[in-house]
Amino acid sequence: MKSFLGLWAIVAVVCVAYLVFWPVPVDPKPWNAPKNPGYSGAFEPNERLKQLTFLDIAGRSGPEDIAIGPDGMLYIAVHDGEILRCAQNGGQTEVFATTKGRPLGIEFGPDGVLYVADAYLGLLAIDPQGQVSLLADSADGVPIRYANDVDIAADGTIFFTDASTRFGAKAHGGTLPASILDLIEHSSNGRVLKYDPQTGKATLFTNGLTFPNGISIGANGDVYVAETGTYSVWRYAPDGTGRQVLRNLPGFPDNLNAAPDGSFWLGLVSPRNPIVDRLSARPRLRQAILRLPETMRPAPKRYGFVLRMDAEGRVLETLQDPAGSYALTTGAITAADGSIFVSSLTERRLGVLPAN
Repeated sequence: MKSFLGLWAIVAVVCVAYLVFWPVPVDPKPWNAPKNPGYSGAFEPNERLKQLTFLDIAGRSGPEDIAIGPDGMLYIAVHDGEILRCAQNGGQTEVFATTKGRPLGIEFGPDGVLYVADAYLGLLAIDPQGQVSLLADSADGVPIRYANDVDIAADGTIFFTDASTRFGAKAHGGTLPASILDLIEHSSNGRVLKYDPQTGKATLFTNGLTFPNGISIGANGDVYVAETGTYSVWRYAPDGTGRQVLRNLPGFPDNLNAAPDGSFWLGLVSPRNPIVDRLSARPRLRQAILRLPETMRPAPKRYGFVLRMDAEGRVLETLQDPAGSYALTTGAITAADGSIFVSSLTERRLGVLPAN
């Protein structure tokens, strides 16, 4: 019996030592997560996303972002590096272009060029014939390791987010694993960049953000940025001074897209995790999470959620599916007929909420 207990004591010591000392790539910083409001008040649950119909995306997965082209067609960025194209009412889906990377945010410029934030490659441009060009893979001498979302200002300046300068999407096993590392570390190393088409250079707009994700330009030229790591949305003046206009969201914010009326669609990719919030001020315990088997780590919960906010960050409406039948929702765009297209990190189809 003594030898048996001794063996278990050794096993326990080894397990504790592993959880405390095994090297992991993150150096977590303490922060204080705000108390989660949950799905209450402006975020009261509803089932509006259960009314979704769907468009086929030719067997691909992860329609991360969508844009409507000058030709009225839908353009869809998917996981395998392709930009798909199809009619808004469905029908045949074709490959418009292949980046050979991981396209995330996409947006058409007034010149008909499709600008792409590619997490593996940087900022790309795709001409109407589908030819792909690299515009920037570094800014101010720092490599762009996780280009995430993009939008174009009225003067042609291209703004885009570099979600993590520490954990590149390509170098750390893909967009989701890299984002988890960055959010666990919470070292506020993300930045917003701007690309000047006249000089052909990308420069810093602002930094010090924890996984800056979605970006959209407001009607007055202000730059709106979803900061995933703090559950918030920032509004920046053109000179880079900013303030949070939407705080303490009940989930992880993703893409931002302007709606025709000057409001903005914001996707919440999954609800907040109570364990992660409780450990916000305890960096060593957050570090230990990465030493657990993958099946024991906190994982995104399936819940469909997009919201629409005004320029001051006031929530105007939410579209939800608590059952998560269409989940890990990254954002939405509004078509000319009032239909709403809903994108996802993982789904194998594109959600459509028909106009009333």
